[in-house]
Amino acid sequence: MTNTIRMMTAQDKAAVMDMMRTFYASPAVLTNGSEEIFSNDFDHCVDDNPYLEGYIFENASDIQGYAMVAKSFSTEFGKRCIWIEDLYLKDAYRGQGIGKAFFDFITSKYPDCIFRLEAEEENERAIHLYKKCGFSVLPYVEMKK
Repeated sequence: MTNTIRMMTAQDKAAVMDMMRTFYASPAVLTNGSEEIFSNDFDHCVDDNPYLEGYIFENASDIQGYAMVAKSFSTEFGKRCIWIEDLYLKDAYRGQGIGKAFFDFITSKYPDCIFRLEAEEENERAIHLYKKCGFSVLPYVEMKK
């Protein structure tokens, strides 16, 4: 079957919300989120928000996963920045090259940008993929208020 990457649509909300619940309850994410946050994130992926985009990974018969990317500017690197906020694949589709295909897709779509993402140290499989796709670890302490 052919795998495709497409923009999220309003019809994807139930499927994405289910995947977000699974993703945010896993050790891959530090916070648990909430239904309100998940719904708000999804809605901004499909409205005219210029800062957030949502993508669906699918084949002819099933949604395989999703990704959300946020756009900003990095004064540290002097160029536009694409943050990979969420990248989730259902268990049955992991290890099939879909994550790599997404990184190829997004870096082709935004060729002159810096790409950033966060990962939990315990998520070794994801970190292996990220390094394979050219990401390196930055020695930062991230803070929030």
